[in-house]
Amino acid sequence: MVGTAPATRRTAQKEAVWQALESSPGFVSAQDLHQQLVAAGASVGLATVYRQLAALAAEGRADTIPDAGGLLYRVCAPGGHHHHLVCESCGRAVEIQPPLEDWIRQTAQDSGYTITRHVLEVFGTCPQCAAR
Repeated sequence: MVGTAPATRRTAQKEAVWQALESSPGFVSAQDLHQQLVAAGASVGLATVYRQLAALAAEGRADTIPDAGGLLYRVCAPGGHHHHLVCESCGRAVEIQPPLEDWIRQTAQDSGYTITRHVLEVFGTCPQCAAR
C-alpha cells in the first residue's frame, strides 16, 4: 500500500541476535554477543549485531545501559521504567526499586527543574563473582 510504513521484519539475523541475547544471563556488549554468535556458527557481521540490538532497544524488547566501552544490552523485563544492580564482572543484573524516585522529583522541583528522564544503574560484583 502506498504511503504506509513497512512492518518490522523478522529476519534470520535479527532472530539469531534475539536468541543470543535471550540466552545471555545478564547485560552483554554487542562485541561479546557477536563473538557468541560467531562461535555458534552464525554468519552475522558486527555491524549487523549493532543494528539489530538498536532495533530491539527501539522496539522496547531490549534494555540498554551505558558502559565505558559503549552500551550493554539485555532482554527487557516487562513493566516499563526500571533500575538495575549490575555485576561488573559477569553482567548479571537484578532489578531494584531505589528510594530515590521521590528524592529526585523533590530535588528537581526545589531547583525549578522539570524532569524529562533519569537513569540509575548501580554497579558492583554479584555474590557468585565475589566468591571466585
